[in-house]
Amino acid sequence: MTDDKKASTRREGRHGLIFKDRLLDSAGVGDAVERLADSIAARQGTIPGALPGISLVGVHSGGVPLAKRLAAALERRGHDTEDVGMIDITLYRDDAFLGLPQPIVGQTDLDFDISGRRLILIDDVLYTGRTIRAALDALIDFGRPRCIELAVLVDRGHRELPIQPDHVGLRVTTTRNESVRVGLVELGDPEDEVILEERRP
Repeated sequence: MTDDKKASTRREGRHGLIFKDRLLDSAGVGDAVERLADSIAARQGTIPGALPGISLVGVHSGGVPLAKRLAAALERRGHDTEDVGMIDITLYRDDAFLGLPQPIVGQTDLDFDISGRRLILIDDVLYTGRTIRAALDALIDFGRPRCIELAVLVDRGHRELPIQPDHVGLRVTTTRNESVRVGLVELGDPEDEVILEERRP
């Protein structure tokens, strides 16, 4: 696809949104993942009582490929990350039973004991904090980690809950009229990118 066609496709938008800016291209997404890996690695060995290794859990769906990429990046830095899982938070959302359309339940795959672990929870975009609150509720049903740290590719602000990330790839100032979309090739996107969109007037 040519750059002109890509730009045209973006400007058409989705769900009433129109393209505003490209915050990260493919190389930028890769650099952001490496920054996350550096930040996570820097804390390894500083958590009293934590079991060896780093456990990674991606929030379905955008956090899952990011968790796998981070695992590979941490392995390159000499850290054991053999425990990589995914969690779906659909039934833990605080709007799941408010008369909205029936949510589609995704997959949760945690085939390791999270108790006593240093666990990194990973998502693509941090916004109000409600998705992460639901993810924390879901995780606690599986065990009691020694600690849970939050890693996000993009922090766009506008928190509605007292939740802050420990590791951030990119911080961006947005308005509530804007939306941040992360494209990842593992999810069927043509390329890795982070796009800023705006609601149509």
